[in-house]
Amino acid sequence: MSSIALLIFPFAMAFAATSDLLTMRISNKLVMLLVGAFLIVALATGLPLPEFAMHLTCALVVLVVGFAFFAFGWIGGGDAKLAAATSLWLGFGLALPFLIYAALLGGLLTLVILAFRRLPLMPLIARFRWIERLHDRKSGVPYGVALAAAGLLVYSNSAMFARLAA
Repeated sequence: MSSIALLIFPFAMAFAATSDLLTMRISNKLVMLLVGAFLIVALATGLPLPEFAMHLTCALVVLVVGFAFFAFGWIGGGDAKLAAATSLWLGFGLALPFLIYAALLGGLLTLVILAFRRLPLMPLIARFRWIERLHDRKSGVPYGVALAAAGLLVYSNSAMFARLAA
């Protein structure tokens, strides 16, 4: 059972990245799955209440900051929710490394997409709607890809991973 639970977070991150890349959307259902799975795993592994409260507080702080960024138009609403749900799994101990990785990977992703948009779109790949969307200068950047990659980079150092791997 713990082996399956150990994979929930990585699979959800992979799904979020793929979904955002292909559709520029991060499903609320996916975010709710991450939150619900965390609650179940926290209960099943006996996460102490003070530690649980700190994970929850971390997620709420990230959600508030994320929605402020959303209000300024810097990130999408799905990105804010995904960052908060990811932070729920990671807690305060890994929130800063997660957010630094997300910023660095997001910056790199943005530069790659901006460079891609300067190139002419070849007809062979233009038939794929998601590639055409990425190439469109009016379209945003699928920042969920960077958030998911950052989450995966730090997940193995998290208390939840340690609890599940034990």
